[in-house]
Amino acid sequence: MIYAGLIVAALAALLHVYIWVMESLTWTSPRTMATFGTTEEQALATKELAFNQGFYNLFLAVVTFVGIVFYGFEHVGVGLALIFAGTGSMLAAALVLLVSSPDKARAAITQGILPLIAVVLFGIELAT
Repeated sequence: MIYAGLIVAALAALLHVYIWVMESLTWTSPRTMATFGTTEEQALATKELAFNQGFYNLFLAVVTFVGIVFYGFEHVGVGLALIFAGTGSMLAAALVLLVSSPDKARAAITQGILPLIAVVLFGIELAT
């Protein structure tokens, strides 16, 4: 169960790195605008906000990756704490998106499903 949790947490972190790329680096590209359903005018008007938000996603990914590394070096407590902090925050952000913008349910589910699975897998492992 623990290895499945580590793999899913890593996948969640990789997804959030990809979100960082879209929000911070390619926000005004046609593909990213289509992904987020924005017009060129909206993308240009929100470019600075998206840039900043993208880094939040990157930092959550980094925290998760660092936790995985610590876990791999047998610093289990520190590793799990960091993994839970990273994936738990990813999940919380997805829930905020879902509640605040129900029309973005697909994005919220995409952003939150891997962190949810990781949190559940680690929770089951810790409960046993």
